[in-house]
Amino acid sequence: MAGFSQKRGINDKEGSLRMKMIKSEYAMQKKTLRERIFHALGFEIIALLICAPVGAWVLNKPLFDIGALALLLSSVAMIWNMIYNAIFDGLWPADRVKRRLPLRMAHALGFEGGFIFIGLPLAAWMLNITLWQALVVEIGFFLFFLPYTVAYNWCYDILRGRIIRRRAINACRMSAHSRLR
Repeated sequence: MAGFSQKRGINDKEGSLRMKMIKSEYAMQKKTLRERIFHALGFEIIALLICAPVGAWVLNKPLFDIGALALLLSSVAMIWNMIYNAIFDGLWPADRVKRRLPLRMAHALGFEGGFIFIGLPLAAWMLNITLWQALVVEIGFFLFFLPYTVAYNWCYDILRGRIIRRRAINACRMSAHSRLR
């Protein structure tokens, strides 16, 4: 029986069709609110662990002050992140894993550019500095967050794709197994 998989109980043509369905299901799957919260929390926690100590060292400010600013900006950024990504995913609903670097750069530039307007007055107020000084601080954050945003989202999308594919493959195997009984 050429083209038949004894192990899976399906032929090659049926298996190929299932893989196409799995890929299509992955490409079309939208993030739930729960997943968006998980994504945003992961992004902000890792960023906080990097930014607070580095920012305190670079700005020669107490870790507590920079940590408090980073925590405030992080909280605001999580809300902005969920809103911005929901809009972005609606405008560019393509398969997240296949997004190329130019689209990822546009995503990061849009997010960080919008967030500068939100973070600028907060940084000036929290650190008791002028808006010009806060702009320099925001540019520093921007120079960190631009590549970080691209890298984090790219890694997240790849891991998410693997998890979804694995779940879909397991569901197909269970379906094929139940038909053999």
